[in-house]
Amino acid sequence: MEFLFFMRKIGRKGDDMYTLASKESKEATIIQVKGIQIGGGNLTIIGGPCSVESREQMQSIAQEVKDSGAHILRGGAYKPRTSPYSFQGLGLQGLEFLSKAGHDQGLPVVTEVMSVEDFDTVEVHADILQIGARNMQNTPLLIRAGQSTKPVLLKRGMSATIEELLMAAEYIMNAGNNQVILCERGIRTFEPATRNTLDLSTVQIIKQKSHLPVFVDPSHATGDWRLVPAMSAAAVAAGADGLMIEVHNKPDEALCDGGQSLKPWRFREMVKTCKEIKEVIHRA
Repeated sequence: MEFLFFMRKIGRKGDDMYTLASKESKEATIIQVKGIQIGGGNLTIIGGPCSVESREQMQSIAQEVKDSGAHILRGGAYKPRTSPYSFQGLGLQGLEFLSKAGHDQGLPVVTEVMSVEDFDTVEVHADILQIGARNMQNTPLLIRAGQSTKPVLLKRGMSATIEELLMAAEYIMNAGNNQVILCERGIRTFEPATRNTLDLSTVQIIKQKSHLPVFVDPSHATGDWRLVPAMSAAAVAAGADGLMIEVHNKPDEALCDGGQSLKPWRFREMVKTCKEIKEVIHRA
């Protein structure tokens, strides 16, 4: 009876329902990861390279991310690339470099899991499991993520609607994992000036519809490091709960997406600015 009452209350039915992710089911979700609180009015900043390239690279960047005041270290060990000839990541070795660098600096780590087959391996090394834009509607992977005890960062597909993103989150939550972070990373439009079109309205639309934290990835959205600081500031002003930023100490030599990666000193300035904006909004 209670379930039927809830169904009537939210006024939705059939395949369009995202009952668990809906604002009707909960006011706000706060996720705890190794002492870091995600959601609940906090600004959480993730920084690190697009891909793990070496032990030395990860140790150096992890130190820079820590010193900047950011909270979580990112790095790709398994890389979904458009071209089969592009660098695909170091796999298990990359996971080990990433987790060691995060451990040494006291930072939780987030990395992408691309398949159900690799899930157990990635889960051992990561504190947050990322499901990328290409896999947003990979239902077996979503269901497997729902069986994990670790938080999941779910990126919006490049051609996905907000409703489809929420339905993908529902798959994870329906399988048992309520620790879901949604991430806007830009959508594909007719505009070629940027890699994708960053839809910052997504932040507030999701907050009206869902209780889940919302992050923004301006690196993948713009594809240009020169645009990343301004779009990061705009995302914070729009109410984002967190940012996911690509950082590389030698972007000109990066094996993946160097053109959209901030150098450590620029990342440090960006973190400072974004935290100041967050304080202004909080006081307001």
